[in-house]
Amino acid sequence: MQKIKTLIVDDEFLALNLLENFIQKVPELTIIDKVKTPLKALEVLQQHPIDLLFLDIQMPIMSGNNLLRSLPNPPVTIFTTAYAEYAIEAFDLSAVDYLLKPFSFQRFLEAVQKAKASIQSSSIHIPTQSKDFFTAKVDGRLIKVQFDSILYIEGLKEYVRIVCKEGRYVTLESLKNLEALLPHPAFLRVHKSFIVAKKQVQALNGNMLEIGKQHIPISRSKREEVIQEIFYR
Repeated sequence: MQKIKTLIVDDEFLALNLLENFIQKVPELTIIDKVKTPLKALEVLQQHPIDLLFLDIQMPIMSGNNLLRSLPNPPVTIFTTAYAEYAIEAFDLSAVDYLLKPFSFQRFLEAVQKAKASIQSSSIHIPTQSKDFFTAKVDGRLIKVQFDSILYIEGLKEYVRIVCKEGRYVTLESLKNLEALLPHPAFLRVHKSFIVAKKQVQALNGNMLEIGKQHIPISRSKREEVIQEIFYR
């Protein structure tokens, strides 16, 4: 399994250091950052793909709960707090576990195992009988994504953003793996980071394809192939 990218959010210096120490003992985990405020956490989340969030609840200005509510596609989350009374609300927000301070390394490992299982279950699945949709796990929910509704798909390192007529979904998967599962005549890889639904393309302007108001870059090496596949076949 690829390294699980983690972010620690806690306003207590000792709690930050304890979690950092625990995480460093688990080979599958890697720390992207550790921050003391939810506002700083938002900056990190906008700049880096995060798989696993260790999140305190009671913090100045914004609580951990409100931070999680503000995220359109939150990572798998483990709450870490000294207050047991927030547990029900935390699980309502789909947290995979709730670590009550002070917690042991063994209890930490139990929470990490739950998080790993949740992250691994995020893979995309295409049914064997019905070929008109695939199933993606998004924010703990199973979403049916109809092939006909897809506009384009963008690769984001270990994640993909699937842009459809009805909305956008981010799920843990590689663009290469998803490309192999899509019905080939209907979809075309036009760039190292983009696959488009051929029938959704409306125009070509320079090296940019137009799908509605979106502009999708195409690789120079693929330009002739893209023109032939989308505009002449």
